[in-house]
Order: sequence, then C-alpha cells, then structure tokens
Amino acid sequence: MVTDEQIINAIPHTLKTIDIPELGTKKQGKVRDMYEKDGKLIIITTDRQSAFDVILGHIPYKGAVLNLVSAFWFENTKDIVENHVISVPDPNVLISKKCKGIPIEMIIRGYISGSTNTSIWYSYNKGERNIYGLDFPDGLKKNQKLPKPVITPTTHAEYGGHDKRLTREEILASNIVDPKIYKQMEEITYALYKRGNEIANKAGLILVDTKYEFGLVDGKLILMDEVHTPDGSRFWIKDTYKERFEKGEEPENFDKEFIRLWYAQRIDPYKDKIPAMPQDLVVAASKRYIEIYERLTGEKFNVFAYPIEKRILQNLKKAKII
Repeated sequence: MVTDEQIINAIPHTLKTIDIPELGTKKQGKVRDMYEKDGKLIIITTDRQSAFDVILGHIPYKGAVLNLVSAFWFENTKDIVENHVISVPDPNVLISKKCKGIPIEMIIRGYISGSTNTSIWYSYNKGERNIYGLDFPDGLKKNQKLPKPVITPTTHAEYGGHDKRLTREEILASNIVDPKIYKQMEEITYALYKRGNEIANKAGLILVDTKYEFGLVDGKLILMDEVHTPDGSRFWIKDTYKERFEKGEEPENFDKEFIRLWYAQRIDPYKDKIPAMPQDLVVAASKRYIEIYERLTGEKFNVFAYPIEKRILQNLKKAKII
C-alpha cells in the first residue's frame, strides 16, 4: 500500500511531460505525450490531471494507473472489437497501431447524473426533455438508472478545445463518418458498456457512464485511446448506491469525480480562475487512482520510485523503439 510520505516525496518528480528527441516531434493531449515512428504510435501517459479543459496539477502514479487500467480493459474486450495495442513496454507507455481517428466521442450513459453544465442532468434539471436528440421522460431524479443505456455522442475537440454535442441524426446525415461505420460504432459501444459493467460489478462497482474512441486501419474499425479509466469513466460503489439514492444523497464515487466536486463546491470552474490542487487533494487522488487499479484488475499496484524518465527511456530501448 502506498503511503502519504511516498506520494508527497514523489510530487516534485511527477511525470509532467517527456522529451525524446530520437522519436522526433511530440504531440500532446490532455494527459498523454505521443510520438510516431515506423507507422506506430508511442503513447506516454503522464501524471497530468485534467478537468474543466485545463491542467489542475500532477498526481503521482496516475499515469501508470491510466495506462495499465486501459491495457487491462483492451485485453478484456478484444473479443468484442479489435484495438490499437501492440505492446506495453513500461507502466506509463503503450505502443499502438496508427489509426485514422474518427472525430466522434461515443459517450454512453446508464444513469442520469453529472455535476457540471455539460452533463445531461444539468440540461434535464433546467427542464429540457430532448437532449442529444433523445427524449427523456418526466419525473427522473438525479443519479437514477435509465430504462436503458443511451449514447450521447460529441465532437472530439483538440487539446484546449471544447467538445460539442451531436445527435445521431446529425451524424448519419453528415460526412463525419460512413453511416455503416457509425452504426457499427453504436453496436460496439453498447457491447463494451455491458462488458464493462459485468466486470465492474464483480469488483463491487457500477460503471455509470464512459466514453469510447474509434479509428480506422485499412478501413477496419479499431478501438483506441483509453477504455474504462477513472478519467474517462464514472464509477460508483455498488453496495451503497441504492440506499444513498433513496435518501437523495450523492452516490459514493470511485473515479476522478471527487476532484471535480472539490472544485465545483468552491468556485465556478468554467468562469473563475482555477487554483492548483492542494497537497492533501493530490495525496487523496493518488490513493484513489491506485485503489481503482487494484479493485478493477484484482492485482496489487507496483509502487515504484520517482523520477521515472530514465526508466521509460531504458524500457523503450529494450523494446527497440529508440
């Protein structure tokens, strides 16, 4: 088990970014640094903590957790859809196929929830009943399970941009993606969400909502980016959900939602200046990420020493990437 002291000592040495001149030009996402070589992508997941479209700070071990959790899910969903993984040579590194990304985020929700003005609960609570082109009945309560999961797609904005809502009809009528491919994306999204909840339930969790990203390799649909991580998904504690919902209390979250809530309770994160994460929040977040990894995968997290740049370079050399 990681200690507070280990986390605090690691904070000054977290992986904020990594420059590898041998791999050429770096492209940065919200939390990942990416390089391309020989038709492959080298994806390095950093410890950057993103929310509200900004970087809040850096959390020890977070990058490794995201990378290893995704690797776990890619392995456990490859019978549903082929994915982009080639190898995982380091806890923070994934080597993948280069895909032609489809600029649609497939967000699927099994519950009506959320804490910000981008959530469907925010729109529903204001009186909207047609959201993302979908009709919602009157009388729903916050955090209530929906009659069936719904897909609420958005555009996939570049780093620093904002995703925009899409409807199924808009997508099918546009030239964003071939309609046949999009319908395949829908079928796979429902299947992945079902599998995700089956495994999460065994870990005592509910997969509330999540997002999937797809790409094409030689015209074939490929699952890419990340899968069922605590950054791209919302998890609740299964055992306490029903009682807390009936009392009108917020479910026990088990993802990065508690970070969003910490800020949302203090400021308007879309209007006010966002302060850096305080140390106690960083420590709590690091422990949360590690616990998520252990609960979902059933494996003990290997708490390593920081800094890790040298280790990453050594593992890339062993894998003959550099």
